[in-house]
Amino acid sequence: MKFAVLDLETTGHSSEDDILQIGLVIVSDELEIIDTFCSFVRPNIPIPAFITQLTGIGESDVADAPGLNEVFGKLIPILDDAVLVAHNVGFDAGFLNQALGRCGYQRFAGRKLDTIELLRILYPTINTYQLGAVSELFGIVHEQHHRADSDAMATALLLIESIKKLRQLPLLTLQRLSVLIDDGSDLSWFIKETLRLMEYRTLFESNEYEYFNQFALKVREWSDEQAPRSGSSEEPLNDLSFNHYLDDVKARFKQRFENYEEREAQTAMFQEVYNALSSNRHLLIEAGTGTGKSLGYLIPALYYGIQNNKKVVVSTHTINLQEQLRQRDLPLLEEVLPFAFKASIFKGRGNYLCLRKFEGKVNTKDLVSPIDDTVTAAQMLVWLGETETGDQEELNFGNKGSEFWSTVASDTDSCLNRACPWFKRCFYHRAKHESNIADVCITNHSMLFTDIQADHRLLPSYTHLIIDEAHHVEEVAGKHLGMQINYFSLTQAVLRLYKDTRSGLLPALRQKLLYEDDAHQSAWIETIDTVIPIFQEVKEHWDKLFEMFYSFTSTSTDGPSDNGQTVCRLKKDELPGGWDDAANVESNVHTELNRVIRTVEKMMTDIKDRIDDMSVQAILTDLNGAVRDLTRVKDELRTFIKLELSESVFWIEASSVYRYRSVQLYGMPVDVSAQLQKYFFDVKESIVLTSATLSVQKSFQYAEEQLGLSGYEEQGRLKTVQLPSPFNYREQALVVIPRNFPVLKGATVDASYLEMLVQSLAASAKETKGRMLVLFTSYRMLKQVYEPLKEMLSASGIQVLGQGIDSGNRTKLTRRFRQTPESVLLGTSSFWEGVDIPGEALICLAIVRLPFQPPNHPLAEAKAELLQRQKQNPFMKLSIPQAVIRFKQGFGRLVRSSQDKGIVIIYDTRVIDTFYGKHFLYSLPGPKIETMHTDQMIIRMREWLEEER
Repeated sequence: MKFAVLDLETTGHSSEDDILQIGLVIVSDELEIIDTFCSFVRPNIPIPAFITQLTGIGESDVADAPGLNEVFGKLIPILDDAVLVAHNVGFDAGFLNQALGRCGYQRFAGRKLDTIELLRILYPTINTYQLGAVSELFGIVHEQHHRADSDAMATALLLIESIKKLRQLPLLTLQRLSVLIDDGSDLSWFIKETLRLMEYRTLFESNEYEYFNQFALKVREWSDEQAPRSGSSEEPLNDLSFNHYLDDVKARFKQRFENYEEREAQTAMFQEVYNALSSNRHLLIEAGTGTGKSLGYLIPALYYGIQNNKKVVVSTHTINLQEQLRQRDLPLLEEVLPFAFKASIFKGRGNYLCLRKFEGKVNTKDLVSPIDDTVTAAQMLVWLGETETGDQEELNFGNKGSEFWSTVASDTDSCLNRACPWFKRCFYHRAKHESNIADVCITNHSMLFTDIQADHRLLPSYTHLIIDEAHHVEEVAGKHLGMQINYFSLTQAVLRLYKDTRSGLLPALRQKLLYEDDAHQSAWIETIDTVIPIFQEVKEHWDKLFEMFYSFTSTSTDGPSDNGQTVCRLKKDELPGGWDDAANVESNVHTELNRVIRTVEKMMTDIKDRIDDMSVQAILTDLNGAVRDLTRVKDELRTFIKLELSESVFWIEASSVYRYRSVQLYGMPVDVSAQLQKYFFDVKESIVLTSATLSVQKSFQYAEEQLGLSGYEEQGRLKTVQLPSPFNYREQALVVIPRNFPVLKGATVDASYLEMLVQSLAASAKETKGRMLVLFTSYRMLKQVYEPLKEMLSASGIQVLGQGIDSGNRTKLTRRFRQTPESVLLGTSSFWEGVDIPGEALICLAIVRLPFQPPNHPLAEAKAELLQRQKQNPFMKLSIPQAVIRFKQGFGRLVRSSQDKGIVIIYDTRVIDTFYGKHFLYSLPGPKIETMHTDQMIIRMREWLEEER
């Protein structure tokens, strides 16, 4: 067997386009490169400018190149008897065959393999399958991206790595893959060929794996016994004062890092966090970029916790920060701290794989989307031999991967606990056990509130809590203490129960019951046959109800929001016309679901008492979970239709694209401060809340009011601290405000404003040679700027990347921006925070408008009404502080290290022209601020950047 690895460069993607360059690398069955072929091809049409920009191939390169016929004369013999391989083989093979046909040759009819598909299955945890990025991950030198010879060689080396890994998989995993991917495809053939080659190995060939229930796993059984702490020693802390401990830790840092510099702000944070924990006081502490917040709270928390035998819980908002603590900060502290400690990461239950459910899925091939689900299941079979956590965050899912995950994720309602054969290997119970015995348990804001709703049965009991990214707590509390239903809440629950006669829990149970010898067997089967048609009736009522909800949004006077969503707020005394009809349809849904739920629950109880078979019991457990999901949906829908959450605001959102299927129903508390007091600040001994953005105009008043901490400072139960930034913003950041820039009124952007903005952005980008991030508050405006800016910068070779245009994935876009220095990245919402682009990759940040939230959003409206009833000004008490905190987050994207230097352009002149503008500028950490005419901006930017050089 030999592999012909192909890459083509073409003038475009349509059938009229021509091949410009062909690269081919031949790989032997022994995984050695035995031949290469490369040639330019003379095209019949001109090369488009963007293709020359992308590939570097111009007219001069192909002027003397051979024609396609001549090239094929040399290429075809090499392809003989080979397996054709490409990175996205559908494109290259399709284009090749099209060209072969045009030249009168026979099409390539051999076997084909796709390295993207192989990488996806064999390396399920890498975060990208884009050729350039994945080559970098594998350490493959690939300097000429989008050149056929270089791309083909990189693909060949990736193929070799992939086949090596396939051949090294446990035989059991290979056998499982062979049975799972059994669709007659070339991939299926290749896995079977590899299995045949490897079958001489013994089954238990490696002690790396544990074999259980015909699966190869990395996970080891966990024990209820206490494991020893990991770390440098078991020194007692009783004789070590906190100050001596800090001196020791700093000395160890100096030993380990030559360039270690003590940071005044971090030292202050060590002391403040320790004092708060040890004096049972709450702390609001703002610490800017560069303080080293994570270590700033972990170092004192671990000392306090171990010395006093108290568990400390740390909560973050983003998974990114949770992973940073797991992968970077905790391993570092294990090396540096003078004592041993135990740390655990504990997430919401749905983040962990349920091995029992996955086993059932794979064994029965119960796949809703046969192609996508097969790839996802194959990824997970390989991953089981690698993962120690079973955490979905490790996986890079393709299409519908997250839908497949939802059917195999761990959940409370379908858990057998200790009765489960997988219990000793269960990822969730292992994580929960580890959090119980840990000194510090790292979780997320979402889990804090899920734990409250579960009567504190999830997280280990704790009295000391540290909340990082604390500016998100109020928003997360609202979501969790409220309710949200969408169109798929019911349809997905029903699909789990019944998809067709072969798929779903009820057909699976019916199939099992056929082989049971029980007097009740025929009655049970009759019950299932009676229940299944009711789902169709429920679904019809559900569709009708959601069409009605959609009609309420389509008649809403607010019009579509920036993201295309139309919103309709619901008030008890101002319900839309036709609401009573919707309530009648909801009543039908409620009645039918009650009937189904009662019937199925009665049948399940009956079967459970009479049949011991484990596989039947497992289906009943999953069925119980699905029925509880239905019950939740039914009850929440009743709450929504009757608007029955006290002190809450209700609304409907929908999009004209997906119409009634896009409908989302919301009910959220208007003010969560009382609940935060009740569940946290009144009952916990010490809570430390930290973030880079907690203060507004050097005051914590807004944060205290939102979080329910008003009055605590006067009682001596709260301290507020603002730490100075370790960066010299006066030297590192120049803020430029073009004072003659027009002010936008409302959401409508007129042509003259747009033209002026694009001109200025283009001029700035040329001056900084790209390396520019532009933050928008409106996706609509981002789209309006994208094309004209791209056109204006194309001649300068500066690429424009747009969020939601080039990719919706923030991580992928940020990676592309870093890899292409001469580029401008246009971002909205998610780019205002959490994006880290240090160094030369980013030297200019443009803020197009101040980030005010839309005042007509139901939640913002309801909060404003509440403030008005309290005789307060909503604009000053709510809109301004929210926008200032968002603005500070956006500003924080520019300077990420003490070496960074750059420019921030604020195009919104309200910061200098309005009475409230000072709130924004005064909240910044002391950069140089200059206002000037637009014409002077580029000269000033050049001066500033040359000062640096």
